[in-house]
Amino acid sequence: MSLRRREFIALVGFAAATPTVLAPWAAGAQQPARMRRIGALMNLSSDDPESLSRVTAFAQGLQQLGWSDGRNMRIDFRWSAGDTARTGKLAAELLALAPDVLIASGDGAAVALHEATRTVPIVFANVGDPTSPGLVESLARPGGNATGFMNFEYGISAKWLELLKQIAPGVSRVGVLRLPNSPGNMGQVGAIQAVAPTVGVELRQIDVRDTGAIERGIAAFARGGNGGLIMTAGPQGPALRDFIIAQAAWHRLPAVYPFRYYASTGGLVAYAPDQIDQFRLAAGYVDRILKGEKPADLPVQAPTRYELVLNLKTAKAMGLQVPDVVRLRADEVIE
Repeated sequence: MSLRRREFIALVGFAAATPTVLAPWAAGAQQPARMRRIGALMNLSSDDPESLSRVTAFAQGLQQLGWSDGRNMRIDFRWSAGDTARTGKLAAELLALAPDVLIASGDGAAVALHEATRTVPIVFANVGDPTSPGLVESLARPGGNATGFMNFEYGISAKWLELLKQIAPGVSRVGVLRLPNSPGNMGQVGAIQAVAPTVGVELRQIDVRDTGAIERGIAAFARGGNGGLIMTAGPQGPALRDFIIAQAAWHRLPAVYPFRYYASTGGLVAYAPDQIDQFRLAAGYVDRILKGEKPADLPVQAPTRYELVLNLKTAKAMGLQVPDVVRLRADEVIE
């Protein structure tokens, strides 16, 4: 069931205008007597097109399960826009609203909410490794007040390097853009390091702290020649993606990205899970928790479908001849 055009426009307008979104979707099932409240901490900005896609998917998932704004539920959104310093404050704001369940988008949001409460149920989406920061005891038996959906398993990071070598065979040096002190990033980098000798590349890590560090790191790396980039997944990456993509283009460095929305906004290629679908699935876990199930008993789920998205416009601008094997494998080609 999809939102009608008028309903979608209303959802977008509210999301961009205010941190509290009351999405207008229709009732579809018998309504419980008590109004339920959901708090959502999102790691992007409210006007980011990716954010609107996630909110819409979550709304559709709830609609299909009979949850209707103004009748039996209300959602309060907070948007961190990748600012880790604000995430804890926003988590506290949501908790003060006495929600029945919390939604977390990304590692930073999930950790902040988990630190703020060990009693209110938390459903996370797009989290790298929920065990390292202690969000869950195990994937099969979370054991606490949090559960949800992982971004990917670390082994996928090795495929980013293999894809880079396929699309740009001359690359012999790879700059790995990573977030310092991020447990999830450490696992991704480790997987890339493990496969690097087999494809004959030298790795260099470039810290993604802010735009200044990114610009200096990429510029210094590019001077060595025969280079390519891999962007790992982490809390600050989405907010900095436009700058990172621009730097890769400026230095004519072929780059592989961890999520589809990097390629759709100008990045060369992405190999990634379907992130939007995670928010539809998260709606199902929210429904089950509101109906009495406990997060401790709901297993953490890993993605089952990955997408290869190729931006041919960017490839042409860089003078790259994309091999047919990559073009034919692509789930989406951006012309």
